[in-house]
Amino acid sequence: MSPSDSASIAAAVAALPPLREVIAAYGLAARKGLGQHFLLDLNLTARIARAAGRIEGATVIEVGPGPGGLTRALLLAGAGRIVAIERDMRCAEVLAPLVAAAGGRLTLVAEDARIADESALAPGVGLYVISNLPYNVGTVLILKWLRQVAADPERYAGIVVLLQKEVGARLVAGPRSKAYGRLSVMCQWLAEATACFDIGARAFTPPPKVDSTVIRLVPLAHPRADAAWEDMETVTRNAFGQRRKMLRSSLKPLFGGGAETVLRHAGIRGEARAEELSVEEFAALARICGAGRRG
Repeated sequence: MSPSDSASIAAAVAALPPLREVIAAYGLAARKGLGQHFLLDLNLTARIARAAGRIEGATVIEVGPGPGGLTRALLLAGAGRIVAIERDMRCAEVLAPLVAAAGGRLTLVAEDARIADESALAPGVGLYVISNLPYNVGTVLILKWLRQVAADPERYAGIVVLLQKEVGARLVAGPRSKAYGRLSVMCQWLAEATACFDIGARAFTPPPKVDSTVIRLVPLAHPRADAAWEDMETVTRNAFGQRRKMLRSSLKPLFGGGAETVLRHAGIRGEARAEELSVEEFAALARICGAGRRG
């Protein structure tokens, strides 16, 4: 796309009515059942878009565009193509003027992001996910995208998500911290996780009961340690499912009476608890789990 085309699209987007007017005109009230909290401050949406780095010409997947605040910011930042996945059918009419202003760069997909096939909607590599995630599906979607990273580390150049501060803390938490858990391990096994900035509840319409945070995930070229996704999921689920127990007890459902031997073979104390283990130690357990499963 030429600079003049980009400039004309930017002008068309900037000429759209303010988001509060759009919401009022269409009666677009956020629905609690869909986990919706609209972010209308264009300075904040622009800051989220910038957190991904240079996205000029890139393909961006956005989940839950709502009235299109972040979508506008992504277009103004120069995204080459935006695939916006929205299950709330009311938003199709609301976003129609933005789709028209985008000059072919914005595709609205009416689907549930939990089951959407991103590889069909946006094939290729080097994509970005940049989203204000609905609160009720944030963890599910992050694990879904991480599984895709495990299969193809080049699939995503970056994942930038706005979600509850508590969930964001789990993504970046290190061992021996209260927030460290299964999500921490699965995320940091495959990506570099950074907490970018927080956004207070009052910035949203309606205000949620908690603050939010922006997290950036940059997929690693290779996992931090060799393991299969299914085995890492199985081991971390068992270990953190009873996180107060010693691992020799919490892993019994997985390794039976041999849990102590497995831990010793991996160089891990049987008295250790899940939150004490590093990503690499979980991967060692996952490899043993996988060998037993295949054997």
